[in-house]
Amino acid sequence: MSPRLEDENPDRLYMVTGGRSSVTDDAFDLVTLIVSECDPTPGMQSEHARILRLCRSPTAVVEIAAELRLPVSVVCILLCDLLDTGRITARNPRPAPAETRLPDPDMLKQVLVGLQNL
Repeated sequence: MSPRLEDENPDRLYMVTGGRSSVTDDAFDLVTLIVSECDPTPGMQSEHARILRLCRSPTAVVEIAAELRLPVSVVCILLCDLLDTGRITARNPRPAPAETRLPDPDMLKQVLVGLQNL
């Protein structure tokens, strides 16, 4: 069985990220799709290599974090390394059009009450 995230050694996470604790830009969202642009190379950091293998098809950042069993913040730092070297492409979701209307809150409350009454 793999170790739980709570049991993860903070020193290891420090080493994985090279001592960095955050990324400088907001390039990644939880649902940003990551796609590998190349195969792993010999001598590459193991986490980078796993990301490249995982992302042969578009994979969300949150899925990568779950698969690697690492915090999303650590995964974003690793993804920035790969993005900076051109080894991955990040595809952010399209924002909703400005004219998109959200449902009426009163109607949503009525639906919720109806579901609770079932």
